[in-house]
Amino acid sequence: MTTTRLRKWGFRLGLPIAVLAALVVAGPFIYIHFITSDAPPAFTLPAASDVTETAASGASAASGGVDASTLDGKWTVTSGSQAGYRVKEVLFGQDAEAVGRTGKVSGDIVIQSTTVQSATITVDLTSVTSGDSRRDAQFTGRIMNTATYPTATFTLTQPITLATIPADGVKTTVNATGNLTLKGTTKSVTAQLSAQRSGDSIQVAGAIPLTFADWNIANPSMAGISVQNTGTVEFLVLLSQT
Repeated sequence: MTTTRLRKWGFRLGLPIAVLAALVVAGPFIYIHFITSDAPPAFTLPAASDVTETAASGASAASGGVDASTLDGKWTVTSGSQAGYRVKEVLFGQDAEAVGRTGKVSGDIVIQSTTVQSATITVDLTSVTSGDSRRDAQFTGRIMNTATYPTATFTLTQPITLATIPADGVKTTVNATGNLTLKGTTKSVTAQLSAQRSGDSIQVAGAIPLTFADWNIANPSMAGISVQNTGTVEFLVLLSQT
């Protein structure tokens, strides 16, 4: 075979290889940035300007303009509440973020004066979705084994006491210490919460960082996808008095 023919064959073979290499590099970038939707932002509370209710006139000034006794009793999780996970991953060399969520959240808290005495929140893990069926199958299967461990639960172990009861629409940041149960393992965690009252409802947003191995959760990494050993449980809980 002449040198010219060898060059022609080399060109013919090299072109498909170059195209394939370009697709391997560019494909994930195109998929992440142009085909898939952006990961939703972390949960936040509505802006104070979005709240129209005002504190009742003549209420106790020592409680931020609110009669603390009006909050006494049980508050139950209502529709609109959400919870899920957020993890950072590398998809064939491209940074990405995976977020899965569900609206199947239940539970209640008990308030007495300026103190949250108890709280239990349960999330149905079997209903968590991320917008990617393959990721969801991995989540419900080998990662979380939701057939055996269908729920995640947070139970407050230390009361949360406020100096005063904030007025409507005023955000308050507190730490909540409790037991988080995932995949049959229970550990103490501390979550930073943002809370506000709006008329006859209370809204709470927060996140709990976790290391997968602490809860015997398999690292979600698989062929072509590398995931950190840590993630975040995040939630937005809406409560009404019962």
